[in-house]
Amino acid sequence: MSDLVDDIRACRLCSDRFALTHTAHQPRPVAWFERGARILIAGQAPGARVHQSGRPFTDPSGDRLREWLGIDEATFYDQSKLAIVPMAFCFPGYNAKGSDLPPPKICGETWHDRVMDHLGEIPLTVLVGGYAHKYHLGVKTGVTQTVEQWRMRAPNVFALPHPSWRNTGWIKQNPWFATETLPALRARVQEVLK
Repeated sequence: MSDLVDDIRACRLCSDRFALTHTAHQPRPVAWFERGARILIAGQAPGARVHQSGRPFTDPSGDRLREWLGIDEATFYDQSKLAIVPMAFCFPGYNAKGSDLPPPKICGETWHDRVMDHLGEIPLTVLVGGYAHKYHLGVKTGVTQTVEQWRMRAPNVFALPHPSWRNTGWIKQNPWFATETLPALRARVQEVLK
């Protein structure tokens, strides 16, 4: 394990911020990457289940994401193959209505450049959700338009919606995602992992 992973896991920058959320939880950074990975999964932030497990995407969103990528759980959690770097390494918490809070900007500002430098060149980047799209692509477009433009960035970058159950309606309304984008993504994943 690198010193950088240890440093991130020890981070407590958001202790006061998280104590003020409806969940009133303590930071538990989930850092899951190592140099040499072939695929970067750039996500948003861990959810409550990941906060408990300490492993990224240990929830239904992770099941759907693995299906989208066309890989099994063992491959997904093999850090020599996949690096998982969210916009915030900790669960941001819920507001009083039970909605997810956004990833705190301080996390990206503190860690992302260092993590990207540490990882070096990665053949395939998969951007999961609007926060990752905006940060990594610098886009101001919405998720649908960004994902629709997948051919402009393929084969090295694929922008995806978040695999949350909340986006099931979006997936049904955009059948091209399953029939065009996902087959191209799965083929690229297999090519990169060979």
